[in-house]
Amino acid sequence: MKIQESGENYLETILLLGMRNGTVRAVDIANQLGYSKPSVTRAMDVLKKAGLVEKEAYGNIYLTEEGRRRAVEVYDRHTLIKQFLMSVLSLDETTADTDACRIEHIISPKTLERMRAVLNEEK
Repeated sequence: MKIQESGENYLETILLLGMRNGTVRAVDIANQLGYSKPSVTRAMDVLKKAGLVEKEAYGNIYLTEEGRRRAVEVYDRHTLIKQFLMSVLSLDETTADTDACRIEHIISPKTLERMRAVLNEEK
């Protein structure tokens, strides 16, 4: 199932918050992304229907196996693009991170693999 860019951002955020805090609640996601809690709640309902997250009665949000796979995929793309922008184009970390966040949703697998090859050649 194809999810929107915002859905990918939510999955990546849940993954990172979970790694950092252990548990994730809608308020944590809202604070991290700068969204309202009702917006996050609506998004979680969409992701739950898609089988990508589970919500417990007391508010914790977890990635399903498929949700985790998708989140890791997005995070890996983000990390690779950011590294490329910093190493090859000499961008500062803040700019590289911001741009990687935008690029990660539209980049082709072919371009991603070429970036990976270029980074490996530099080592």
